[in-house]
Amino acid sequence: MGLSAEWGTCSRMVPLGVIPYSAACWKDTIAIGLNGGNIIILNAITGSQVAVLSGHNSSVGSTAFSLDGTFLASASDDKTAKLWDIQTGGVIKTYDHTSQVYSVSISPDNATLASGCQNGSIHLWSVGTGMCVRVISGHKHWVNSVSFSPTNSQYLISASEDHTVKQWGIHGSQIGSTHEGDSVAFSPDGTHFVSWRYIARIQDFESGAVVTECQVPGRKIECCCFSPSGELMAASAGSTIYVWNITGSDPHLFKILVGHHVEIHTLAFSSSLISVSRDRSVKFWQIGTPSANPVTVTTMSTPPTPASIVSVSLQARNGIALSSDLDGVVKTWDILTGLCKASFQTPARGNTYRDAQLIEDRLILVWLVEEKIYIWDNETDSCLKAVDASEVDGLRISGDGSMVFYQAGKYIQSWSMQTWETVATVELKHSGWDLDPLYADGSRIWVCFKDLNEGWDFGTPGSSPTPLPNTFPDRPHLNFIYGTLWATGGPSKIKDTVTRKDVFQLAGKYAEPRDVQWDGRYLVAGYSSGEVLILDFDQMVPQ
Repeated sequence: MGLSAEWGTCSRMVPLGVIPYSAACWKDTIAIGLNGGNIIILNAITGSQVAVLSGHNSSVGSTAFSLDGTFLASASDDKTAKLWDIQTGGVIKTYDHTSQVYSVSISPDNATLASGCQNGSIHLWSVGTGMCVRVISGHKHWVNSVSFSPTNSQYLISASEDHTVKQWGIHGSQIGSTHEGDSVAFSPDGTHFVSWRYIARIQDFESGAVVTECQVPGRKIECCCFSPSGELMAASAGSTIYVWNITGSDPHLFKILVGHHVEIHTLAFSSSLISVSRDRSVKFWQIGTPSANPVTVTTMSTPPTPASIVSVSLQARNGIALSSDLDGVVKTWDILTGLCKASFQTPARGNTYRDAQLIEDRLILVWLVEEKIYIWDNETDSCLKAVDASEVDGLRISGDGSMVFYQAGKYIQSWSMQTWETVATVELKHSGWDLDPLYADGSRIWVCFKDLNEGWDFGTPGSSPTPLPNTFPDRPHLNFIYGTLWATGGPSKIKDTVTRKDVFQLAGKYAEPRDVQWDGRYLVAGYSSGEVLILDFDQMVPQ
Protein backbone atom coordinates (compact mmCIF):
# COMPACT_ATOMS: atom_id res chain seq x y z
CA MET A 1 0.00 0.00 0.00
CA GLY A 2 3.06 2.28 -0.05
CA LEU A 3 3.12 2.59 3.74
CA SER A 4 6.37 2.42 5.67
CA ALA A 5 6.88 -0.82 7.58
CA GLU A 6 9.67 -1.90 9.88
CA TRP A 7 11.96 -4.76 8.92
CA GLY A 8 10.23 -7.99 9.89
CA THR A 9 6.68 -6.66 9.90
CA CYS A 10 4.12 -9.17 8.61
CA SER A 11 2.69 -7.09 5.77
CA ARG A 12 0.22 -9.63 4.40
CA MET A 13 -1.34 -12.98 5.28
CA VAL A 14 -3.01 -15.26 2.72
CA PRO A 15 -5.31 -17.97 4.18
CA LEU A 16 -5.27 -21.16 2.12
CA GLY A 17 -7.97 -23.40 3.61
CA VAL A 18 -5.73 -26.47 3.21
CA ILE A 19 -2.32 -27.39 4.58
CA PRO A 20 0.61 -26.21 2.40
CA TYR A 21 3.72 -28.39 2.24
CA SER A 22 6.16 -26.56 -0.02
CA ALA A 23 7.02 -23.19 -1.52
CA ALA A 24 9.33 -21.86 -4.21
CA CYS A 25 9.95 -18.33 -5.52
CA TRP A 26 11.15 -16.94 -8.80
CA LYS A 27 11.42 -13.15 -8.46
CA ASP A 28 7.87 -12.22 -7.40
CA THR A 29 6.12 -15.41 -8.49
CA ILE A 30 5.44 -17.90 -5.71
CA ALA A 31 4.41 -21.55 -6.10
CA ILE A 32 2.76 -23.22 -3.09
CA GLY A 33 2.34 -27.02 -3.06
CA LEU A 34 -0.77 -28.11 -1.18
CA ASN A 35 -1.92 -31.14 0.76
CA GLY A 36 -4.61 -32.12 -1.79
CA GLY A 37 -2.28 -32.11 -4.82
CA ASN A 38 -2.89 -28.66 -6.28
CA ILE A 39 -0.23 -25.97 -6.69
CA ILE A 40 -1.32 -22.35 -6.34
CA ILE A 41 0.60 -19.48 -7.92
CA LEU A 42 0.70 -16.21 -5.95
CA ASN A 43 2.01 -12.77 -6.85
CA ALA A 44 4.44 -11.72 -4.11
CA ILE A 45 3.74 -8.00 -4.58
CA THR A 46 -0.04 -8.11 -4.35
CA GLY A 47 -0.54 -11.44 -2.57
CA SER A 48 -3.19 -12.32 -5.15
CA GLN A 49 -3.72 -15.85 -6.44
CA VAL A 50 -3.10 -15.85 -10.20
CA ALA A 51 -3.35 -19.55 -11.10
CA VAL A 52 -3.98 -23.06 -9.83
CA LEU A 53 -2.04 -25.98 -11.32
CA SER A 54 -4.01 -29.22 -11.13
CA GLY A 55 -2.47 -32.59 -11.95
CA HIS A 56 -1.18 -34.31 -8.81
CA ASN A 57 -3.59 -36.39 -6.74
CA SER A 58 -1.65 -36.33 -3.45
CA SER A 59 0.43 -33.91 -1.37
CA VAL A 60 3.00 -31.76 -3.21
CA GLY A 61 6.02 -31.81 -0.92
CA SER A 62 8.48 -29.92 -3.11
CA THR A 63 8.38 -27.23 -5.79
CA ALA A 64 11.29 -25.64 -7.66
CA PHE A 65 11.50 -23.04 -10.43
CA SER A 66 13.98 -23.19 -13.27
CA LEU A 67 16.66 -20.52 -13.14
CA ASP A 68 14.94 -18.49 -15.90
CA GLY A 69 11.45 -18.88 -14.40
CA THR A 70 9.94 -20.59 -17.45
CA PHE A 71 9.44 -23.98 -15.77
CA LEU A 72 8.23 -25.25 -12.42
CA ALA A 73 9.05 -28.73 -11.13
CA SER A 74 6.96 -30.46 -8.48
CA ALA A 75 7.29 -33.63 -6.40
CA SER A 76 4.35 -35.50 -4.91
CA ASP A 77 3.36 -38.41 -2.70
CA ASP A 78 1.47 -39.75 -5.75
CA LYS A 79 4.86 -41.18 -6.91
CA THR A 80 5.30 -38.64 -9.70
CA ALA A 81 7.30 -35.53 -10.43
CA LYS A 82 5.94 -33.05 -12.95
CA LEU A 83 7.34 -30.27 -15.10
CA TRP A 84 4.99 -27.31 -15.69
CA ASP A 85 4.96 -24.46 -18.22
CA ILE A 86 4.58 -21.31 -16.09
CA GLN A 87 3.25 -19.25 -19.01
CA THR A 88 0.32 -21.59 -19.74
CA GLY A 89 -0.06 -23.56 -16.50
CA GLY A 90 0.08 -26.81 -18.46
CA VAL A 91 1.99 -30.02 -17.65
CA ILE A 92 4.94 -30.55 -19.98
CA LYS A 93 6.12 -33.91 -18.63
CA THR A 94 5.15 -36.37 -15.90
CA TYR A 95 7.96 -38.51 -14.44
CA ASP A 96 6.71 -41.77 -12.90
CA HIS A 97 8.48 -43.33 -9.91
CA THR A 98 8.04 -46.52 -7.88
CA SER A 99 8.00 -44.65 -4.54
CA GLN A 100 6.90 -41.29 -3.20
CA VAL A 101 8.87 -38.28 -4.46
CA TYR A 102 10.00 -35.85 -1.75
CA SER A 103 12.23 -33.34 -3.54
CA VAL A 104 12.85 -31.95 -7.01
CA SER A 105 15.25 -29.56 -8.77
CA ILE A 106 15.94 -28.32 -12.34
CA SER A 107 19.48 -27.84 -13.64
CA PRO A 108 20.41 -24.24 -14.60
CA ASP A 109 20.62 -25.20 -18.30
CA ASN A 110 17.05 -26.64 -18.12
CA ALA A 111 18.33 -29.96 -19.48
CA THR A 112 17.95 -32.20 -16.43
CA LEU A 113 15.41 -32.69 -13.65
CA ALA A 114 16.51 -34.35 -10.40
CA SER A 115 14.08 -36.08 -8.04
CA GLY A 116 14.72 -37.42 -4.55
CA CYS A 117 12.65 -40.43 -3.49
CA GLN A 118 11.33 -42.27 -0.46
CA ASN A 119 13.46 -45.33 -1.30
CA GLY A 120 16.68 -43.30 -0.93
CA SER A 121 17.43 -42.95 -4.64
CA ILE A 122 17.96 -39.85 -6.77
CA HIS A 123 16.64 -39.98 -10.34
CA LEU A 124 18.01 -37.78 -13.12
CA TRP A 125 15.59 -37.17 -15.99
CA SER A 126 16.08 -35.67 -19.42
CA VAL A 127 13.77 -32.65 -19.71
CA GLY A 128 13.77 -33.03 -23.49
CA THR A 129 12.86 -36.71 -23.77
CA GLY A 130 11.24 -37.35 -20.38
CA MET A 131 13.44 -40.45 -19.97
CA CYS A 132 15.33 -41.40 -16.81
CA VAL A 133 19.02 -41.14 -17.69
CA ARG A 134 20.51 -42.12 -14.32
CA VAL A 135 19.62 -43.41 -10.85
CA ILE A 136 21.98 -42.45 -8.03
CA SER A 137 22.00 -44.76 -5.00
CA GLY A 138 23.92 -43.62 -1.96
CA HIS A 139 21.49 -42.74 0.81
CA LYS A 140 20.07 -45.32 3.24
CA HIS A 141 16.81 -43.48 3.88
CA TRP A 142 14.44 -41.20 1.99
CA VAL A 143 15.88 -38.13 0.26
CA ASN A 144 14.52 -34.98 1.90
CA SER A 145 16.12 -32.53 -0.50
CA VAL A 146 18.03 -32.51 -3.75
CA SER A 147 19.33 -29.38 -5.46
CA PHE A 148 21.37 -28.55 -8.55
CA SER A 149 24.10 -25.97 -8.28
CA PRO A 150 22.57 -22.69 -9.53
CA THR A 151 25.71 -21.96 -11.56
CA ASN A 152 26.89 -25.37 -12.81
CA SER A 153 24.63 -28.08 -14.24
CA GLN A 154 27.31 -30.71 -13.58
CA TYR A 155 26.86 -30.69 -9.80
CA LEU A 156 24.07 -31.38 -7.35
CA ILE A 157 23.71 -31.93 -3.63
CA SER A 158 21.34 -34.07 -1.57
CA ALA A 159 20.32 -34.66 2.04
CA SER A 160 18.52 -37.62 3.54
CA GLU A 161 16.65 -38.82 6.62
CA ASP A 162 19.77 -40.94 7.22
CA HIS A 163 21.21 -37.60 8.46
CA THR A 164 23.80 -37.31 5.69
CA VAL A 165 24.52 -34.69 3.04
CA LYS A 166 26.28 -35.74 -0.15
CA GLN A 167 27.65 -33.91 -3.19
CA TRP A 168 27.35 -35.52 -6.64
CA GLY A 169 28.54 -35.12 -10.19
CA ILE A 170 25.99 -35.33 -13.00
CA HIS A 171 27.34 -38.79 -13.88
CA GLY A 172 26.42 -40.15 -10.44
CA SER A 173 29.77 -40.18 -8.67
CA GLN A 174 30.05 -38.72 -5.15
CA ILE A 175 32.30 -35.72 -4.77
CA GLY A 176 34.18 -35.01 -1.55
CA SER A 177 33.20 -36.05 1.95
CA THR A 178 29.82 -36.90 3.45
CA HIS A 179 28.47 -34.20 5.77
CA GLU A 180 25.86 -34.16 8.53
CA GLY A 181 22.31 -32.88 8.02
CA ASP A 182 18.71 -33.74 7.24
CA SER A 183 18.18 -31.15 4.49
CA VAL A 184 20.28 -28.89 2.30
CA ALA A 185 20.09 -25.80 0.06
CA PHE A 186 22.52 -23.92 -2.19
CA SER A 187 23.48 -20.28 -1.83
CA PRO A 188 22.39 -18.11 -4.82
CA ASP A 189 25.93 -17.94 -6.25
CA GLY A 190 26.56 -21.67 -5.83
CA THR A 191 29.73 -21.20 -3.76
CA HIS A 192 28.19 -22.39 -0.47
CA PHE A 193 25.44 -24.60 0.84
CA VAL A 194 23.56 -24.75 4.12
CA SER A 195 22.72 -28.08 5.76
CA TRP A 196 20.64 -28.39 8.88
CA ARG A 197 19.26 -30.55 11.62
CA TYR A 198 19.73 -29.03 15.07
CA ILE A 199 22.43 -26.68 13.76
CA ALA A 200 22.47 -24.85 10.43
CA ARG A 201 25.96 -25.08 8.96
CA ILE A 202 27.02 -22.92 6.03
CA GLN A 203 29.82 -24.70 4.17
CA ASP A 204 32.08 -24.02 1.21
CA PHE A 205 30.92 -26.19 -1.72
CA GLU A 206 34.40 -27.00 -3.06
CA SER A 207 36.21 -27.73 0.19
CA GLY A 208 33.30 -28.62 2.47
CA ALA A 209 34.78 -26.38 5.16
CA VAL A 210 32.28 -24.95 7.66
CA VAL A 211 32.12 -21.16 7.30
CA THR A 212 29.37 -20.33 9.81
CA GLU A 213 27.20 -22.19 12.30
CA CYS A 214 23.73 -20.89 13.24
CA GLN A 215 21.96 -22.53 16.16
CA VAL A 216 18.48 -22.30 17.68
CA PRO A 217 18.95 -23.43 21.29
CA GLY A 218 17.19 -26.70 22.06
CA ARG A 219 15.07 -26.77 18.89
CA LYS A 220 15.25 -28.72 15.67
CA ILE A 221 15.45 -26.57 12.53
CA GLU A 222 12.71 -27.29 10.00
CA CYS A 223 13.89 -25.29 6.98
CA CYS A 224 16.49 -22.75 5.82
CA CYS A 225 16.93 -20.44 2.84
CA PHE A 226 19.28 -17.74 1.59
CA SER A 227 18.21 -14.26 0.52
CA PRO A 228 18.75 -13.50 -3.21
CA SER A 229 21.80 -11.35 -2.35
CA GLY A 230 23.28 -14.06 -0.14
CA GLU A 231 23.61 -11.61 2.74
CA LEU A 232 20.90 -13.19 4.91
CA MET A 233 19.90 -16.67 5.90
CA ALA A 234 16.50 -17.46 7.41
CA ALA A 235 15.60 -20.57 9.39
CA SER A 236 12.43 -21.78 11.07
CA ALA A 237 12.04 -23.82 14.24
CA GLY A 238 8.51 -24.54 15.33
CA SER A 239 6.40 -21.47 14.56
CA THR A 240 9.29 -18.98 14.84
CA ILE A 241 11.55 -17.54 12.13
CA TYR A 242 15.18 -16.64 12.81
CA VAL A 243 17.15 -14.42 10.41
CA TRP A 244 20.95 -14.17 10.46
CA ASN A 245 23.18 -11.64 8.77
CA ILE A 246 25.94 -13.90 7.42
CA THR A 247 28.14 -11.27 5.77
CA GLY A 248 31.49 -10.08 7.03
CA SER A 249 33.57 -11.53 9.82
CA ASP A 250 30.82 -11.43 12.43
CA PRO A 251 27.71 -13.37 11.35
CA HIS A 252 24.96 -12.73 13.88
CA LEU A 253 21.28 -13.29 14.62
CA PHE A 254 19.53 -10.29 13.11
CA LYS A 255 15.76 -10.76 13.61
CA ILE A 256 13.28 -13.11 15.27
CA LEU A 257 9.85 -13.14 13.60
CA VAL A 258 6.75 -14.44 15.38
CA GLY A 259 3.30 -14.72 13.81
CA HIS A 260 2.37 -18.30 12.99
CA HIS A 261 0.86 -20.42 15.75
CA VAL A 262 1.98 -23.86 14.51
CA GLU A 263 5.13 -25.11 12.80
CA ILE A 264 6.44 -23.57 9.59
CA HIS A 265 7.05 -25.99 6.71
CA THR A 266 8.93 -23.80 4.24
CA LEU A 267 10.63 -20.42 3.86
CA ALA A 268 11.47 -18.64 0.62
CA PHE A 269 12.77 -15.18 -0.30
CA SER A 270 11.32 -12.94 -3.00
CA SER A 271 10.72 -9.20 -2.51
CA SER A 272 9.45 -10.41 0.89
CA LEU A 273 10.35 -13.31 3.12
CA ILE A 274 7.62 -15.90 2.57
CA SER A 275 6.66 -18.38 5.30
CA VAL A 276 4.33 -21.36 4.78
CA SER A 277 2.80 -22.98 7.84
CA ARG A 278 0.61 -25.86 8.95
CA ASP A 279 -1.79 -23.19 10.22
CA ARG A 280 -2.93 -23.08 6.56
CA SER A 281 -1.56 -19.65 5.80
CA VAL A 282 1.22 -17.90 3.90
CA LYS A 283 2.75 -14.82 5.50
CA PHE A 284 4.75 -12.07 3.79
CA TRP A 285 7.42 -10.41 5.96
CA GLN A 286 8.92 -7.00 5.19
CA ILE A 287 12.62 -7.18 4.37
CA GLY A 288 15.11 -4.42 3.60
CA THR A 289 14.90 -0.75 4.43
CA PRO A 290 11.55 0.92 3.72
CA SER A 291 11.57 3.71 1.13
CA ALA A 292 9.11 6.41 0.10
CA ASN A 293 7.72 3.98 -2.46
CA PRO A 294 8.62 0.48 -1.24
CA VAL A 295 6.47 -1.41 -3.76
CA THR A 296 8.28 -1.36 -7.10
CA VAL A 297 7.81 -3.46 -10.20
CA THR A 298 10.71 -3.91 -12.60
CA THR A 299 10.66 -5.35 -16.09
CA MET A 300 12.46 -8.43 -14.82
CA SER A 301 9.94 -9.11 -12.02
CA THR A 302 6.75 -8.39 -13.94
CA PRO A 303 4.87 -11.60 -14.80
CA PRO A 304 4.44 -12.33 -18.53
CA THR A 305 1.49 -10.57 -20.17
CA PRO A 306 -1.53 -12.89 -20.14
CA ALA A 307 -2.79 -14.14 -23.49
CA SER A 308 -5.92 -12.56 -24.93
CA ILE A 309 -9.20 -14.06 -23.73
CA VAL A 310 -11.13 -15.68 -26.58
CA SER A 311 -14.26 -16.90 -24.77
CA VAL A 312 -15.90 -16.89 -21.35
CA SER A 313 -18.60 -19.07 -19.81
CA LEU A 314 -20.78 -18.72 -16.72
CA GLN A 315 -21.91 -21.45 -14.33
CA ALA A 316 -23.56 -19.36 -11.63
CA ARG A 317 -25.23 -22.41 -10.07
CA ASN A 318 -21.74 -23.77 -9.30
CA GLY A 319 -20.32 -20.36 -8.37
CA ILE A 320 -17.77 -20.30 -11.19
CA ALA A 321 -16.91 -18.60 -14.45
CA LEU A 322 -14.55 -20.01 -17.09
CA SER A 323 -12.18 -18.30 -19.49
CA SER A 324 -10.27 -19.62 -22.51
CA ASP A 325 -7.31 -17.74 -24.01
CA LEU A 326 -5.27 -17.70 -27.21
CA ASP A 327 -2.70 -20.11 -25.73
CA GLY A 328 -5.38 -22.73 -25.06
CA VAL A 329 -5.40 -22.21 -21.29
CA VAL A 330 -8.82 -22.60 -19.65
CA LYS A 331 -9.20 -21.23 -16.13
CA THR A 332 -12.07 -21.47 -13.68
CA TRP A 333 -12.80 -18.47 -11.44
CA ASP A 334 -14.75 -18.14 -8.19
CA ILE A 335 -17.43 -15.55 -9.02
CA LEU A 336 -17.62 -14.35 -5.41
CA THR A 337 -13.91 -13.92 -4.63
CA GLY A 338 -12.43 -13.55 -8.14
CA LEU A 339 -9.75 -16.15 -7.33
CA CYS A 340 -8.56 -18.65 -9.91
CA LYS A 341 -9.69 -22.13 -8.83
CA ALA A 342 -8.05 -24.30 -11.51
CA SER A 343 -6.08 -24.11 -14.76
CA PHE A 344 -6.20 -26.54 -17.71
CA GLN A 345 -3.96 -26.67 -20.77
CA THR A 346 -6.09 -27.55 -23.81
CA PRO A 347 -5.34 -28.01 -27.53
CA ALA A 348 -7.67 -25.12 -28.56
CA ARG A 349 -5.21 -22.39 -29.54
CA GLY A 350 -5.60 -19.27 -31.63
CA ASN A 351 -8.46 -16.88 -32.28
CA THR A 352 -11.32 -19.25 -33.03
CA TYR A 353 -14.85 -19.88 -31.77
CA ARG A 354 -14.88 -22.09 -28.68
CA ASP A 355 -16.63 -22.78 -25.37
CA ALA A 356 -15.79 -24.65 -22.17
CA GLN A 357 -17.95 -26.08 -19.39
CA LEU A 358 -17.03 -27.90 -16.19
CA ILE A 359 -19.41 -30.87 -15.89
CA GLU A 360 -18.98 -32.91 -12.66
CA ASP A 361 -15.28 -31.86 -12.42
CA ARG A 362 -14.73 -32.88 -16.06
CA LEU A 363 -13.72 -30.06 -18.38
CA ILE A 364 -15.49 -30.25 -21.75
CA LEU A 365 -14.22 -28.03 -24.55
CA VAL A 366 -15.52 -27.43 -28.08
CA TRP A 367 -13.74 -25.33 -30.68
CA LEU A 368 -13.81 -24.65 -34.40
CA VAL A 369 -10.93 -25.42 -36.76
CA GLU A 370 -11.28 -25.34 -40.55
CA GLU A 371 -15.04 -25.98 -40.65
CA LYS A 372 -14.92 -28.77 -38.08
CA ILE A 373 -16.09 -28.57 -34.46
CA TYR A 374 -13.83 -30.58 -32.17
CA ILE A 375 -14.80 -31.88 -28.72
CA TRP A 376 -12.13 -32.54 -26.05
CA ASP A 377 -12.16 -33.44 -22.37
CA ASN A 378 -9.40 -33.25 -19.77
CA GLU A 379 -10.02 -36.73 -18.32
CA THR A 380 -8.84 -38.53 -21.45
CA ASP A 381 -6.77 -35.60 -22.81
CA SER A 382 -8.01 -36.55 -26.26
CA CYS A 383 -10.40 -35.38 -28.95
CA LEU A 384 -13.72 -37.18 -28.54
CA LYS A 385 -15.28 -36.21 -31.84
CA ALA A 386 -14.97 -33.95 -34.89
CA VAL A 387 -18.20 -32.74 -36.50
CA ASP A 388 -18.45 -30.96 -39.86
CA ALA A 389 -19.82 -27.39 -39.60
CA SER A 390 -19.58 -24.49 -42.03
CA GLU A 391 -20.10 -20.72 -41.69
CA VAL A 392 -20.09 -20.90 -37.89
CA ASP A 393 -20.81 -17.56 -36.17
CA GLY A 394 -21.08 -18.77 -32.56
CA LEU A 395 -20.50 -21.85 -30.44
CA ARG A 396 -21.75 -22.88 -26.97
CA ILE A 397 -22.10 -25.99 -24.80
CA SER A 398 -25.42 -26.37 -22.96
CA GLY A 399 -25.25 -25.81 -19.21
CA ASP A 400 -25.74 -29.52 -18.46
CA GLY A 401 -23.19 -30.63 -21.06
CA SER A 402 -25.74 -32.65 -23.05
CA MET A 403 -25.79 -30.52 -26.24
CA VAL A 404 -23.66 -28.23 -28.34
CA PHE A 405 -25.24 -25.17 -29.98
CA TYR A 406 -23.75 -23.50 -32.99
CA GLN A 407 -24.97 -20.56 -34.99
CA ALA A 408 -24.55 -20.34 -38.76
CA GLY A 409 -26.00 -17.20 -40.30
CA LYS A 410 -29.65 -16.93 -39.30
CA TYR A 411 -29.89 -20.49 -37.96
CA ILE A 412 -29.05 -22.10 -34.62
CA GLN A 413 -28.52 -25.84 -34.60
CA SER A 414 -28.01 -28.18 -31.66
CA TRP A 415 -26.60 -31.68 -31.61
CA SER A 416 -26.30 -34.29 -28.87
CA MET A 417 -23.01 -34.85 -27.05
CA GLN A 418 -24.01 -38.49 -26.56
CA THR A 419 -25.10 -39.51 -30.07
CA TRP A 420 -23.45 -36.70 -32.09
CA GLU A 421 -26.69 -36.39 -34.03
CA THR A 422 -28.63 -33.20 -34.77
CA VAL A 423 -31.28 -32.42 -32.15
CA ALA A 424 -33.04 -29.45 -33.72
CA THR A 425 -32.62 -26.34 -35.86
CA VAL A 426 -34.32 -22.94 -35.45
CA GLU A 427 -34.41 -19.92 -37.75
CA LEU A 428 -33.64 -16.52 -36.23
CA LYS A 429 -35.49 -13.32 -37.00
CA HIS A 430 -32.22 -11.43 -37.42
CA SER A 431 -28.83 -12.17 -38.89
CA GLY A 432 -25.80 -10.37 -40.22
CA TRP A 433 -23.24 -7.99 -38.80
CA ASP A 434 -25.47 -6.91 -35.88
CA LEU A 435 -25.58 -10.46 -34.47
CA ASP A 436 -23.47 -10.89 -31.31
CA PRO A 437 -22.75 -13.43 -28.52
CA LEU A 438 -24.69 -16.56 -27.72
CA TYR A 439 -25.76 -17.07 -24.08
CA ALA A 440 -26.32 -20.65 -22.88
CA ASP A 441 -28.20 -21.62 -19.71
CA GLY A 442 -29.04 -25.32 -19.46
CA SER A 443 -31.03 -26.24 -22.57
CA ARG A 444 -31.82 -22.58 -23.27
CA ILE A 445 -29.92 -20.40 -25.71
CA TRP A 446 -30.18 -16.68 -26.45
CA VAL A 447 -28.66 -14.63 -29.24
CA CYS A 448 -27.82 -11.01 -28.48
CA PHE A 449 -28.64 -8.25 -30.97
CA LYS A 450 -27.98 -4.54 -30.80
CA ASP A 451 -31.18 -3.82 -28.87
CA LEU A 452 -32.85 -7.15 -28.00
CA ASN A 453 -32.31 -10.86 -27.41
CA GLU A 454 -33.89 -13.83 -29.11
CA GLY A 455 -34.11 -17.05 -27.11
CA TRP A 456 -35.10 -20.70 -27.52
CA ASP A 457 -35.43 -23.68 -25.19
CA PHE A 458 -34.21 -26.81 -26.96
CA GLY A 459 -35.49 -29.02 -24.14
CA THR A 460 -34.42 -32.63 -24.42
CA PRO A 461 -33.44 -34.56 -27.56
CA GLY A 462 -36.62 -35.36 -29.47
CA SER A 463 -38.57 -32.30 -28.30
CA SER A 464 -39.22 -29.22 -30.43
CA PRO A 465 -37.52 -25.92 -29.44
CA THR A 466 -39.87 -23.34 -27.88
CA PRO A 467 -39.40 -19.56 -28.12
CA LEU A 468 -38.32 -17.69 -24.96
CA PRO A 469 -38.82 -14.07 -23.84
CA ASN A 470 -36.02 -11.77 -24.88
CA THR A 471 -35.08 -11.14 -21.22
CA PHE A 472 -33.62 -13.35 -18.50
CA PRO A 473 -35.57 -14.92 -15.61
CA ASP A 474 -33.50 -13.48 -12.74
CA ARG A 475 -33.97 -9.88 -13.88
CA PRO A 476 -36.82 -9.74 -16.43
CA HIS A 477 -36.74 -5.96 -16.63
CA LEU A 478 -33.00 -5.74 -17.37
CA ASN A 479 -31.49 -6.45 -20.76
CA PHE A 480 -27.83 -6.61 -21.71
CA ILE A 481 -26.88 -4.93 -24.99
CA TYR A 482 -23.58 -6.02 -26.43
CA GLY A 483 -22.07 -2.95 -28.03
CA THR A 484 -18.93 -2.45 -30.05
CA LEU A 485 -17.79 1.03 -30.85
CA TRP A 486 -17.38 0.26 -34.55
CA ALA A 487 -20.83 -1.38 -34.84
CA THR A 488 -23.13 0.51 -32.49
CA GLY A 489 -21.22 3.67 -31.74
CA GLY A 490 -21.31 2.92 -28.03
CA PRO A 491 -20.16 0.52 -25.29
CA SER A 492 -21.85 -2.56 -23.93
CA LYS A 493 -24.52 -1.69 -21.37
CA ILE A 494 -27.46 -2.81 -19.22
CA LYS A 495 -30.80 -1.28 -20.15
CA ASP A 496 -34.05 -1.22 -18.17
CA THR A 497 -36.75 -2.50 -20.51
CA VAL A 498 -39.50 -0.78 -18.49
CA THR A 499 -38.07 2.74 -18.20
CA ARG A 500 -35.95 2.39 -21.41
CA LYS A 501 -33.05 3.97 -19.51
CA ASP A 502 -29.45 2.83 -19.42
CA VAL A 503 -28.62 1.73 -15.87
CA PHE A 504 -25.02 0.57 -16.37
CA GLN A 505 -22.35 0.51 -19.04
CA LEU A 506 -18.91 -1.00 -19.52
CA ALA A 507 -16.64 1.99 -19.92
CA GLY A 508 -13.01 2.84 -20.61
CA LYS A 509 -10.76 -0.11 -21.31
CA TYR A 510 -13.65 -2.45 -20.41
CA ALA A 511 -15.98 -1.01 -23.07
CA GLU A 512 -15.24 -3.65 -25.71
CA PRO A 513 -15.01 -7.22 -24.35
CA ARG A 514 -14.00 -10.08 -26.63
CA ASP A 515 -16.77 -12.27 -25.22
CA VAL A 516 -19.59 -11.88 -22.69
CA GLN A 517 -21.94 -14.16 -20.76
CA TRP A 518 -24.95 -12.77 -18.87
CA ASP A 519 -27.75 -14.50 -16.94
CA GLY A 520 -29.67 -11.51 -15.63
CA ARG A 521 -27.62 -11.25 -12.45
CA TYR A 522 -23.97 -12.09 -13.21
CA LEU A 523 -22.01 -10.73 -16.14
CA VAL A 524 -18.67 -12.24 -17.16
CA ALA A 525 -16.54 -10.50 -19.80
CA GLY A 526 -13.16 -11.44 -21.29
CA TYR A 527 -10.69 -9.00 -22.83
CA SER A 528 -7.73 -8.85 -25.19
CA SER A 529 -5.62 -7.76 -22.19
CA GLY A 530 -6.08 -11.21 -20.67
CA GLU A 531 -8.37 -9.85 -17.95
CA VAL A 532 -11.68 -11.41 -16.90
CA LEU A 533 -14.32 -9.10 -15.44
CA ILE A 534 -17.05 -10.55 -13.17
CA LEU A 535 -19.95 -8.31 -12.09
CA ASP A 536 -22.79 -9.12 -9.66
CA PHE A 537 -25.75 -6.86 -10.46
CA ASP A 538 -27.43 -7.68 -7.14
CA GLN A 539 -24.67 -5.54 -5.67
CA MET A 540 -24.75 -2.84 -8.36
CA VAL A 541 -28.27 -2.23 -9.68
CA PRO A 542 -31.33 -1.76 -7.42
CA GLN A 543 -34.13 -4.31 -7.81
